Amino acid sequence: MDSPQNSPYDVDLTVTLTDAPGAEPRMFRLRSVDGVLSPDEGSLESNLPDAHAALAAVEQFGEEAFFPVPRPDRICTQQYGGPQVAVVQGVFRGRQVTSRFSRTDGCEIARWKSLAPLLGSIGGSTGNV
Repeated sequence: MDSPQNSPYDVDLTVTLTDAPGAEPRMFRLRSVDGVLSPDEGSLESNLPDAHAALAAVEQFGEEAFFPVPRPDRICTQQYGGPQVAVVQGVFRGRQVTSRFSRTDGCEIARWKSLAPLLGSIGGSTGNV
């Protein structure tokens, strides 16, 4: 992968989604230049079920979701949303991204929901995006 400085994309993300411990991970890609999806939407360029919705979610919530600011006063509800785990790696607006998403408490569930078109619906399956 190109470094953020050399990447021709402003969004170049690879999502590795695992629905449950021991399940086979699935990989998805999202790439765009200046807010426009790569021309080969059905290829490895952007192969999410709804790449347009995923890009819109990333543009709207990516900064907060990928680079959260620590807040010691934040209280997260103790609830369990499921075993799904998503790892997002790549480039977002010139910054290197390595983020892990899960559904282990209310704050993590909210992060997941904000990027559901990228990570998968609440059921965890990107097929239900």
